[in-house]
Amino acid sequence: MRDSVTVHMAAPADKIWAFVSDITTTSQYAEETFEAEWLDGATAPAVGVRFRGHVLRNGRPPAYWANCTITVCEPGREFGFSVGVGSSPAVNNWHYRFTPSGDGTEVTESFHLAEKLVLKLYWALFGKLRGKTNRRNMQKTLERIKEIVEAG
Repeated sequence: MRDSVTVHMAAPADKIWAFVSDITTTSQYAEETFEAEWLDGATAPAVGVRFRGHVLRNGRPPAYWANCTITVCEPGREFGFSVGVGSSPAVNNWHYRFTPSGDGTEVTESFHLAEKLVLKLYWALFGKLRGKTNRRNMQKTLERIKEIVEAG
């Protein structure tokens, strides 16, 4: 119920972190989230800040909004958030870790589903397929981030 992908980027960790943690840029690189907006008057990332993402799961309708809460916000090091569904505040957790390496940064995107019975059943039935999709999407997302941060 978890996985990660790492891509080396020829850019400093602080620059990549600033780009990824500004959720208004998400549509430039995310595979399934095509829009995101701050909630509750927020304009910048911080632990506890909420935002919502407009998602087209698996690239197919229906599109929906998912409310998210920032859980980790360490400039240049890590950015993470939980995704809520309905009344459940943390169904999935997404993280980006930034590790300086050689001429740039190793960027790791990861997810882990909450330890809930319904999610364990979901993963038992659909986990292989969804896990493959998540892994492919994380790779695409990181490659897009790489292209953007290395270009300027």
